[in-house]
Amino acid sequence: MSFSFSPGMGPRGAIDRFGQTAAEGRLFDRAVVLQMLVFIRPYWRRMLVSIVLMLIVTGLSLLTPYLIKVAIDQYITGGDVAGLGRMAVLIGLAYLALYGATATQQYLLGWVSQRVLADLRENLFRHLQSLSLGYHDRTIIGVTVSRVINDVAAINDLLTQGLISLFGDLLVLAGIVVVMLSMSTRLALYTFAVLPLMAVLTYLFSSKAKGAFRLTRERIAAVVGFLAEHINGMRVIQAFAQETAVQDNFEDVNDANRQAYVDAMRLSFIFLPGIEFLGILSTAIVIYFGGRAVADEQVTLGIMVAFLAYVTRFFQPIQELSRIYTTMQSAMAGGEQVMRLLNTKPAVLDNPDAAEMPNVRGEIVFEEVSFRYREDSPEVLHQVNLHIEPGQTVAFVGPTGAGKTTIANLIPRFYEVTSGAVLIDGLDVRNVTQQSLHRQMGLVPQDPFLFAGTIAENIRFGRLDATDQQVREAAQLANAAGFIEALPEGYETKILEGAVNLSVGQRQLLCIARAALVQPNIFILDEATASVDTVTEVLIQEALERLMTGRTAIIIAHRLSTIRNADKICVVLDGRIAAEGRHEVLMGQSGLYQELYEKQFML
Repeated sequence: MSFSFSPGMGPRGAIDRFGQTAAEGRLFDRAVVLQMLVFIRPYWRRMLVSIVLMLIVTGLSLLTPYLIKVAIDQYITGGDVAGLGRMAVLIGLAYLALYGATATQQYLLGWVSQRVLADLRENLFRHLQSLSLGYHDRTIIGVTVSRVINDVAAINDLLTQGLISLFGDLLVLAGIVVVMLSMSTRLALYTFAVLPLMAVLTYLFSSKAKGAFRLTRERIAAVVGFLAEHINGMRVIQAFAQETAVQDNFEDVNDANRQAYVDAMRLSFIFLPGIEFLGILSTAIVIYFGGRAVADEQVTLGIMVAFLAYVTRFFQPIQELSRIYTTMQSAMAGGEQVMRLLNTKPAVLDNPDAAEMPNVRGEIVFEEVSFRYREDSPEVLHQVNLHIEPGQTVAFVGPTGAGKTTIANLIPRFYEVTSGAVLIDGLDVRNVTQQSLHRQMGLVPQDPFLFAGTIAENIRFGRLDATDQQVREAAQLANAAGFIEALPEGYETKILEGAVNLSVGQRQLLCIARAALVQPNIFILDEATASVDTVTEVLIQEALERLMTGRTAIIIAHRLSTIRNADKICVVLDGRIAAEGRHEVLMGQSGLYQELYEKQFML
């Protein structure tokens, strides 16, 4: 079924608005992290083991330089070869334990990471399916895909590895400071003289990085959105020979993305070498002042060697923290977007006391129905009143944008009425569950949509428990069996993405078969013959006549020849039903219907 868009809706509007709603990010957004930690909760045991292993890794990292100091001062200087052998074995065991603990921790974090990633994406997709069509009208597909793929991956990196590494690195730094101060306070203070410079460098980096990494999330989503829109519209691009213009537009979007990443990476490329320089400077300080202290016998050679090892290890966590900082910036920016999506409430919700819709006869009543797509958009339906008897075939005709499709979309409650009520068999559609309401209906859209898969799978989509025989019967009822059985693989023929290996008419026949399999009591048909050839139109009309027999049918008509036998024709103009009646009656009224009919058949 096609859908009407109000101003500012649709893909281009979504791209234009993208990034305008983004607020200035924070390095650590507690609300985002707490909401995301829910996804780690099912795996808390493995995360607890990872934390314990992180503590072991931290302890061993602090222990090994101290053991080297002991080996030098007690065994090498003293000439104790046997003791040195024992210490060498102990140091080797410490490094082996460090390797084992690190490898196990990384495996557990990787295991949890993949499961959290899958859970997040499953939760997002479930939520996307629950959102009303209004959300999908306003949001470009590529931006949504970027949320599910790119932003979720950034959040996952932070949750499963970033936070653990952050705490581990901070513990290592604190431990090194304590150990160095305990061995030689004076030499430690000389070594820490570079810390003010490091603090200034970190501050400058962080102040610039916030906006830079937020911009990268926006730019990559814009690229994905552009690709999704224009690949989907490739037929139009090529038909109008606009490849060069579109390529130029893509290059602009892609260049903006590249520049955003270059700007972000430039910050890292300045910061990381700066940290390395400070590490080298600290090493030089230890060598100079430590060497003098050893010469003056104020510290031992073992302490100086241990200091050199600790200085190296001191700046390794700082460099790691800069990487975590980058991850955190990306994760916070992505997390805000994902949380905004997860916190988006469906515009159409089941009432708490909503009941299951019983099997209906098909009576449909509109009572003073008015509707607008958004609060800030103009009203597109104005106090529509309509009564459709069970089993009637009712057609809606009128100029483009008059409100025909909008009226049809309100019957299955794809959108919520602004005022008034839609009743089916006397039940307000707001008082029944949406799924039970949708099970009563079969939809045949103007633009037939098929999923990548087999023909049988597409027909079976509306009723997954249908047998092969029922699928074949639905195809026969829809006049689709002839072309299906003529295919080499029959019902197991693979449908390519976009159903490019089928004609428009064949796709439409499969959509009719899919609706027929459900055996609905209400059919909604958005001019199923608008884009097909004359032969296929006859097949579709025959199939629809069989399907509509004894059922309520709503037809959005563009070809007026297809609705001459309708029980009622409603002429829609400017959001109101301007006239209604059978074909013969309306033709005798010299109104809009007669004008539309004559334009199609008498010019």
